[in-house]
Amino acid sequence: MTTATATGMDLQLDRVTLSYTGTPVIRDLTIDVRPGEILVLTGPSGCGKSTVLRALAGLLAPDAGRVLADGDVVTTTSRDRAVVFQDNALLPWRTVRSNIDLALKLRGVPRADRRAAAERWIDEVGLTGFGDYLPKSLSGGMRQRVQLARGLAGAPRAAMMDEPFGALDTQTRATMQRLLIDTWDAHPTTVVFVTHDVDEALLLGDRVAVLGRAGQPLRALVDVPEPRTAVERRATRAEILTALEH
Repeated sequence: MTTATATGMDLQLDRVTLSYTGTPVIRDLTIDVRPGEILVLTGPSGCGKSTVLRALAGLLAPDAGRVLADGDVVTTTSRDRAVVFQDNALLPWRTVRSNIDLALKLRGVPRADRRAAAERWIDEVGLTGFGDYLPKSLSGGMRQRVQLARGLAGAPRAAMMDEPFGALDTQTRATMQRLLIDTWDAHPTTVVFVTHDVDEALLLGDRVAVLGRAGQPLRALVDVPEPRTAVERRATRAEILTALEH
């Protein structure tokens, strides 16, 4: 997916150990996420994929090692590192426009400019005419469109996405995958994307990191070749599946 200019943030996990509810799930993990790439994290349930995202976002401090953003140690959250969750994290009392407006406000966009900017994002994610709707009046796919717009409207230099399309039906999921690619092309940023779906990983990722079971080392870090021919795709898919099966 590296058609975008690499204006994103460099993220590093340097020999990081992370715990979930007191139990180590990630041990001694080292990954360098390149500026402007989409790095996909996959692996078995409970292997720590979401925990890694929380650490990159500054929501979780490592037990050992360092999390770095452009060479600086991550100690807290930052508007330069956005998070898009699978579940509906929209503010239910705010309209579509108002949810996006909040991200623009936090970014420091003047009030006089925010409505026009919000409308541009609404149009870009295919929700023209739905600006005054509350989240409860939208389908799951439409809510995810709002989440994507809100997450990127703040102009983050990195976006952590935790299975954002996992609860969608197949057709809606495919639409959202294409929308993410198109939006990322228009607004280059570094993306770390969690999924259980190998085909989704191959479609979206520049590289795919296969995590081992909780406490085990990284199983593989696979480059997704360009152009993505059927032969190359099959070979890369087989490499990822082999790593998952070990």
